[in-house]
Amino acid sequence: MENFIVSKSIEQKLASKHELTIAEVRQAFVNRVGGFLEDPREQHRTDPPSQWFIGITNHGRAIKVVFVQRDGKIFLKTAYDASETEIRIYERHGM
Repeated sequence: MENFIVSKSIEQKLASKHELTIAEVRQAFVNRVGGFLEDPREQHRTDPPSQWFIGITNHGRAIKVVFVQRDGKIFLKTAYDASETEIRIYERHGM
């Protein structure tokens, strides 16, 4: 995924706060079986809109990935272990 952009600060946050690697986030993109959802909550709105999905790493870890698409590139905003509620929402609306 050459169009996948991750800032150093996001990469460091994923490693220190969520114990996630960029490789795991890439795996979630590749292993994704559903579409992308937008967060309708006002406090999470961005321009262009943030999108998210639940993906599974190669080791079976379910993670929520949040990103923005702009100019043909994907800019990672965050990723972390998906909660049961987030998984249910994604299964209901994203698949």
